[in-house]
Amino acid sequence: MTTTFERPVFARVRKLCLRLPETTEVSAWGHPNFRVGRKTFCALEIVRDMPTVAFHVTPAEGALLLQRNDCFATPYGRGRWVSMRVDGRIDWTLVGRLVRHSYRTVAGKRLLAALDAAPARGD
Repeated sequence: MTTTFERPVFARVRKLCLRLPETTEVSAWGHPNFRVGRKTFCALEIVRDMPTVAFHVTPAEGALLLQRNDCFATPYGRGRWVSMRVDGRIDWTLVGRLVRHSYRTVAGKRLLAALDAAPARGD
């Protein structure tokens, strides 16, 4: 029997996150979180019985994402987190960009330089 967080959609997001320099996966608050250092940039969650991915964003980016039907304000994070439903059709190009951008919002200069030096990898 598989657990809630072993869904194929979560496996794909996990792979995107773990490709980024010095990213680790930890379990916190009952779900997987992806961190660089001690800072979380992405989380896999079940919210209102829906599989979701939460991204760390700037307030301006959050406002734009909240205009989408598949996004909503994450129940925590004071405007710095937006969740995307991943139970229907998924724009994987957008998810990949959001994962990388979320990473950029928390990573230090050394890791950003490593990210920029690495060749871009598709999903």
